[in-house]
Amino acid sequence: MISARFIKSSLIYTVAGALPMASAIILMPFYGKYLSAELFGALSVYFAFSLLVQIVVTYSFDASLYLNFHEYKHDPKLLATFISSAFNYILVVSGAVALLLALVGHSLFALVFTETELTFFPFGALSVVTAIFLALFKVNNSLLQTQSKPSQFLWLNLISFTMVAGFTIVGLVASPDTLWGPIGGKMIAAVASAGWVLFSIYRQFGFHFNWTLLRTTFSFNHPSLIYQIQQWVINYYDRVLLMLLASSATVGYYDLAIKCLLVIDFLLTGLNASFHPKVLGMVHQQSVKMSSVEINRYYHGLAGVAILAVVACIALFPPLIYFLFPESYHAAALLIPLAAVVYLLRPARLMMAMPFAALKYSKPLPIIYLALAAVKILLMYAWIPEWNVQGAMFATIVSYGVEVIVLFLVIRHRFSFRLNAFKLVWAPLIVGSVIVVGEKLVSGLPTWITHAGYAVVAIVLLFWVYRNELRVYGQRWWPK
Repeated sequence: MISARFIKSSLIYTVAGALPMASAIILMPFYGKYLSAELFGALSVYFAFSLLVQIVVTYSFDASLYLNFHEYKHDPKLLATFISSAFNYILVVSGAVALLLALVGHSLFALVFTETELTFFPFGALSVVTAIFLALFKVNNSLLQTQSKPSQFLWLNLISFTMVAGFTIVGLVASPDTLWGPIGGKMIAAVASAGWVLFSIYRQFGFHFNWTLLRTTFSFNHPSLIYQIQQWVINYYDRVLLMLLASSATVGYYDLAIKCLLVIDFLLTGLNASFHPKVLGMVHQQSVKMSSVEINRYYHGLAGVAILAVVACIALFPPLIYFLFPESYHAAALLIPLAAVVYLLRPARLMMAMPFAALKYSKPLPIIYLALAAVKILLMYAWIPEWNVQGAMFATIVSYGVEVIVLFLVIRHRFSFRLNAFKLVWAPLIVGSVIVVGEKLVSGLPTWITHAGYAVVAIVLLFWVYRNELRVYGQRWWPK
């Protein structure tokens, strides 16, 4: 039986881990009030650049720390040496990256963003500083989870969240229509948070740098780093391409639409995190690796939740955007339906990826995601000039569909899928097709009627698909 302490700790980690996402959502109305769509588009690109630098300087120690901690935990001296060395290595890599970008950053931005006003100095440089300190903070978060310190994890993240939101809002109010507020405010919060992290690390583990010990983890770190960079390309490079092929304002309202839908991301990611360990345990106990009825129920249910969340967000967010944001952002409301369709594919993507983790079969993943990143970039280059921002969304939808197919084809010889394809694949595809066709063909009706129609189709379909399950639950809740 799962203990109350485990449930409490899991809840704390989930809530605290969602604070950066919550910060992005909470700050959106302030961005809309104090920044033009053009400036917000530029801010989105700087944030994406900062995240890429953060991935590089973190060097996957946020992931490998868990493995090494349990390997060395029975030798406190060796564990302290490794943890302190890991943080010092991140500082060394950070210094090298910062020096390199200080020398070539201006030329790099001038080469990439030829038709825009984005420059490396000052905001690109400030974004690098933010990335370095956020990397230290992220690795410390991983360490606190590994050490099973949920209270400290919660308070540290809550304080950091408060500082990011507070400094950003103060900066926006004090200096509207500039990027000094959001970029400078986030940098100050990151420096303060990471400063406390370094003080705590050195006080607890001392100051060490053992190169031989660090090298033992690089066989894991290097492929993990490549994978994380590939994921950045898949998830964030669309902002860069839209900046190059469209305009800053387009990036601004596109990013607003994406951020509005983070609530779906949080919901699906949280639910998956709650049952993923159980699924891995079930697979581990099987002699023949396959998707059982019990495993299927989790992902079938997740598909139903995704459908309901998508149609709910399509109905909710467009009127909120019209109400809360100035006219320059209103184009984001028109993007919400297509942007939401992407999440209909999430349950199938998670299920196809699950066997790779359960079987510890990660060798083909870098090649798979390199190919998927290339597919998405090529599609965006082809479709953005033709369909503008909708081209980026169609490229994302198609590339995620290709991901599901490729993952299935690669793993099917090692893992047998026996599932209800209609629940996991066809029902989400039907709802997604209705939304795409509705956005393209139904233009004479008020949007609220069209969006209500999506909800009706989704609810009727779900009642039919899950009719047996609903009958069983109905008999439990209202026995004769």
